[in-house]
Formats: sequence, C-alpha cells, structure tokens
Amino acid sequence: MFTGLVDAVGTITEVRDTPAGRELRVACGYEGLEDGESIAVNGACLTVREHAPGWFTCAAVVTTLGRTTIGGWTVGGRVNLERALRLGDRLGGHLVQGHVDGVGEVLATRTAGDAWLVDVRVPADVAPLLVPHGSITVDGVSLTVNALPEPDVVQLSLIEFTLRHTTLGDLAPGARVHLEADVIGKYVQRLVAPHISASLA
Repeated sequence: MFTGLVDAVGTITEVRDTPAGRELRVACGYEGLEDGESIAVNGACLTVREHAPGWFTCAAVVTTLGRTTIGGWTVGGRVNLERALRLGDRLGGHLVQGHVDGVGEVLATRTAGDAWLVDVRVPADVAPLLVPHGSITVDGVSLTVNALPEPDVVQLSLIEFTLRHTTLGDLAPGARVHLEADVIGKYVQRLVAPHISASLA
C-alpha cells in the first residue's frame, strides 16, 4: 500500500529481458532496501529483486507489461518512486495500491495563475470512477481531480512543489501516463453494479 507521495525520482540505467520478465535497474538515493520489498515505480507496484547502495532492480511480467507503459521504457528515463507504507506512517496523499487501472494520454498543458493544468484522456473503464475534487494517481503521484471537462477527460492542477519533486513537470501532449482510480470508488462501483443492473431489468 502506498500514498501517492513520491519520495524519490530514479533513473533507469539498464533494461533487459530475463526469465523473471522485463528487468529494470533503477538508480536512486534509497538506503536500507530489502530484497522482496515493494516499490511503486511510476505508480506500478514492483518487487525489489537485487539492490546495492544507489540502485535496485525490479521486473515486470507479461501481465504488468500489458497494462502499463513499462514495455517502452528505455535507459535514461526518469521514474517516480515510493516505498511501501509502514504502520504508523502519515497518510498524506490517499490510499494507493500500485495497481495501474489504465494508461491515459496527455491532451494539453497550460499555465493558469500559479498552477499548471494538464488534461488527460482516460480509458472508458476509469472515467466512471472519477469525481470532481476526488483522488486519482498519475504516474504514482496522488492528485486531485480539478475538473471533468469531458466524459473521458480529467483535468489536473499541479502545484510548483509537485513539478519540482516528480516527473510530471516533463509531461507534454502525447505523453502516456499510468492511472489508478481511487480504490474506494472501485469498491463502491463493484458493490452497487448488481443493484443497478437489477433495477434496469
């Protein structure tokens, strides 16, 4: 479990295909990593396979590659990182599972006063889970839904701190991003779906 508060930005230094899947070596400033621990890498929960001071490796299996952009990652790419929560940690963002629900496409970016607005087209199965001022995770970053200008578009308002401490400041039209909807919304949708279907029958 994560919060969507990025605590480091890493750089991919090696990409190779192995029996464990597409393996990534990520350079970062983490200390005290343990084999088998979970790290959200651009919002995708991956397992630490090997590590040493200044780097760790993780691998994405076929299922993960099919739901994310990891298959297209290359050496030199920057990724948002977050280590898993510990009991007693502050929950400053929102509950994030590290399970990517879909890939969105950045449509437009623009400055509005002291904020930077980003419009993202979202997949059809993610759109119903979004509500104004609710939560969404974009490339591992906990954000607030600023507006829903169209049924399949979410508008995000990014503050200067987020732009400096994550990779979101690099977003441009055409960029593809990992999206995770609020887990509470997913459970509510699942629970009420049978009742809605029955009422329409």
